[in-house]
Amino acid sequence: MPLRFVLAGLLPLVFLGLQCSSDPPASDAAPSFEDGRLAFVQPNGDTLTTIALAIADTDAERQRGLMRQRSLGYDRGMLFIFEEIDSTGMWMKNTPLPLDIAFVDDEGRILNIARGTTPFSETAITPAAPNKYAVEVRAGFADKFGLTDRTRVRWTRTD
Repeated sequence: MPLRFVLAGLLPLVFLGLQCSSDPPASDAAPSFEDGRLAFVQPNGDTLTTIALAIADTDAERQRGLMRQRSLGYDRGMLFIFEEIDSTGMWMKNTPLPLDIAFVDDEGRILNIARGTTPFSETAITPAAPNKYAVEVRAGFADKFGLTDRTRVRWTRTD
């Protein structure tokens, strides 16, 4: 049997396979922003703003982060919870939008903020000191809401 007939017979099977799954693979799934709420709080206790959270607390979720996220409102963000207090950096690989990243210590104090990160960059973005958490929000968020290294975060899970 000529090769072209064999290949022609396989083409419908390939297309059937492509149509079987309408959901994106789990690794490409967009975050739900329904995992919790996070408040940015001034030293005097006044709340600057509150956002809906997607929480990344597993290796897979931390690696995926906001990759492929094409838009992000000022009312949403992602909280990364690290297993240990560490100075490991983050990167923007496969992330098409600029972000502000707040690195947070284990007591909820912002250590430093990387403002307006570069989309798709593989350059490490590092905390000023060992951190337990990182919060990713839309670029410009830190300036819009007046976040500083004196700001604290308080978050809760939605169950």
